[in-house]
Amino acid sequence: MTTYARTEPTDQEPDIRARPPLVREFLLVAGLFLAYKLGRRAANGHVEEAFRNAGNVWYLERALHLPGEGAVQGLLLHSQPLIQAANTYYAAVHFPATALFLIWLYWRRPLHYLWSRRVLAVLTGGALVLHLVFPLAPPRMLPAAGLVDTGQIYGPTVYGATPATDTMANQFAAMPSLHVGWAVMVAVGLIAATRSRWRWLWLLHPAITLLVVVATANHYWLDAIVVVAMLAVALAVLRMPDKRMDAGARTGMSARRDAMRRDAMRRDAMRRDAACTDAGAPTYVAASPPARTPAERAVPVQAPAEISVRAPADTGAGR
Repeated sequence: MTTYARTEPTDQEPDIRARPPLVREFLLVAGLFLAYKLGRRAANGHVEEAFRNAGNVWYLERALHLPGEGAVQGLLLHSQPLIQAANTYYAAVHFPATALFLIWLYWRRPLHYLWSRRVLAVLTGGALVLHLVFPLAPPRMLPAAGLVDTGQIYGPTVYGATPATDTMANQFAAMPSLHVGWAVMVAVGLIAATRSRWRWLWLLHPAITLLVVVATANHYWLDAIVVVAMLAVALAVLRMPDKRMDAGARTGMSARRDAMRRDAMRRDAMRRDAACTDAGAPTYVAASPPARTPAERAVPVQAPAEISVRAPADTGAGR
C-alpha cells in the first residue's frame, strides 16, 4: 500500500481574492486621512475651552495619583541628543510606520489588512468626534504643569510657534492620543498576522511612542489611557480574522500549485509501484481448494466396520 505524505506551506500565502483593488483602497485611505485633517482644523479655535479642559485633566491625574509627566521629561532633558531623538520619533515615525503597516498587510495578509483598516477608521473617527466635543491643550502649553516645549526649543517640531494661528495642525486636540492609538494597533495587527516567536517585540513601538509623547509634553497620561480604551472597544466590535482563514482560503496560483504538487506525487508513486512489478516483485495469490472428482463426490465416506472377535468352539479334544 502506498502512503501519500501531505505537505503544507511553512508560511501563510495571501488570499488573492480577499485583496481589494489597489486604486480603490488608495483613494479610500487618502479620503479618510483628508477628512480627518479637515475635521481637526474645524475643531481649532476653542482656546479658552481647551485650556479649561487641560486644567481639569491635570488635576484629575493628580487625584488619580498618576505619575507626573515632568518626571518622564526630566529623564530625557539631561541629554540633548536624546530629547532630539524623541522629537524626531514623534514627528517622523507616526504616519510612515502606520502606512508601511497597512501596505505590508495589503500585500501579505489581505484579510488582516481589511480588519486593521476598519479598526483604524473606527478609532480615528471616534478620536475626531472627541476632538470636536472636548478640545484640550497639551501639557506643554499648561503653565501649571511646568513642562518644556521640547519641539520648539530643541527641534524638530511639527507645530507652529503660535497654536491659535497654526494652519498646519490643530494643537488643541490632545485627547485622545492617536500617536499611541495607532502605534498600539500596529503592534496588535502585526502580532495577529504573523507567526514568528519574535513578533511580540512589536510592542516596543507603542511603548516607545508612549514615552515620547509624554516626555515631549505633547500628551497627558490620560490621553493614552482613553485611546487604548477606545481601541479595545473597536477590537471587541470588529472581529479579528482567524489565522487559519488565510491558510485555508488560498486560491489562484497558490491553490493550483498545491494541486499540481499533489498530482505529481501521486504519479511518482504510481510509477514506482509499476517499476517494482516489472522488476519481478513477488506476487501473492490466494490458494484455492483442490477440485473433487465426480466419484469422490458420489461415494460417501463411511466409518470402518467394527471387527468382531469370536472365541474358538469347544470340541472337547483336550479332555
